[in-house]
Amino acid sequence: MLIGEIVQVALGAIRANKLRSFLTMLGIIIGIAAVIAMVALGEGARRRVASQLQTLGTNVLTVNPGQQFMGRVDRGDNKLTAEGAQAIVDMARYVKAVSPEMSRRLQVDAGTTNASLNIVGVWPEFFEIQNFKVVEGRTFTTAEERGRRRVAMIGYKVGDNRLNVPTVTLVGQTIKIRGIPFEVVGMLAEKGQQGFSNPDESVYIPISTAQYRAFGTDRVSAIYVQALDEKSMEGAISDIDRALRREHRLRPGEASDFNVRDQASIINIFEETAQTFGLLLGGIAGVSLVVGGIGIMNIMLVSVTERTREIGVRKALGAKRRDILFQFLIEALVLCLAGGLIGVGLGYGGAYALEQTAGWQTAVAPASVFTAIGFAGGIGLFFGIWPARRAAKLDPIVSLRYE
Repeated sequence: MLIGEIVQVALGAIRANKLRSFLTMLGIIIGIAAVIAMVALGEGARRRVASQLQTLGTNVLTVNPGQQFMGRVDRGDNKLTAEGAQAIVDMARYVKAVSPEMSRRLQVDAGTTNASLNIVGVWPEFFEIQNFKVVEGRTFTTAEERGRRRVAMIGYKVGDNRLNVPTVTLVGQTIKIRGIPFEVVGMLAEKGQQGFSNPDESVYIPISTAQYRAFGTDRVSAIYVQALDEKSMEGAISDIDRALRREHRLRPGEASDFNVRDQASIINIFEETAQTFGLLLGGIAGVSLVVGGIGIMNIMLVSVTERTREIGVRKALGAKRRDILFQFLIEALVLCLAGGLIGVGLGYGGAYALEQTAGWQTAVAPASVFTAIGFAGGIGLFFGIWPARRAAKLDPIVSLRYE
């Protein structure tokens, strides 16, 4: 038999049982659609977080309070202060900018409306370190921070989302934070959700004002340090370690009571986590594809039994074993590839639906599409080979006698 004729016969057998062929493909369709949609969701999340971290700059270091134990009991007195941040500035050689940060949710009043907002106390350098842009007004100055002035910067959506007024109209106006009046001197550009915080719905005030007028504590939650460039990261870490150990009066050999992290390591950790998550999703989808492949093998075995007389007639008319083998392999391969293509379409549709309805960012990677289709084809060949071999080995005389 010619190859074209074999392919036509195989496709004709599939078309003759359309419903059964579709049900046979269903396991492959579901498996491929699941892997495309889930990988698109994971890739979208990875790209979003990576882009957010990249906006902070790969030369930014974050200092957080650590733990210090007496015996096996946490002493609980570890803290970072603005004085520690100033010590880094005074002793640093590889540092470009430094800003401590402290935050707390407080009641904010603007005219007749009020809301509980995230109030963040920072130095003016914070906006440079975090790559904030000012779209209206200005940032507060170092003199205003040192003078404990009651001035504030507002996020892009503070008014629109929380105070029921256009955000831009608040610039130049007075708002009250915990009953204390603050002049709004500027509005920041839109930044977007970052992890559990949303800078677009936050209010930024001088950290000295936050400590002595709004929060009543001198402890800061973190210190942000911007190195001169990526090559200066190790030097900046050494500067931070030396300055804070001296500020905290730690003896040589004594463990540090603070942690230093850089954005690059956070990006690497997240990418490794995303890769592990992707492999897990791929494994789950692989199980679904294997189950679908077993279903195809089962149906192909039933098809071989049903078409035993047909196989006998073909062999009696001169068809060779390889022709029969090739015919049934083509049927299994077409079923899997067709199911794979339908699954890709459904996967794209599912990813788009998640993005439109739930607001989740998705990104379908071309590599995942080709991998899924290739895997579907491999499933068809692997699970189709046994039924095909069984059909090819049938004795033509026995087949013609089969009822």
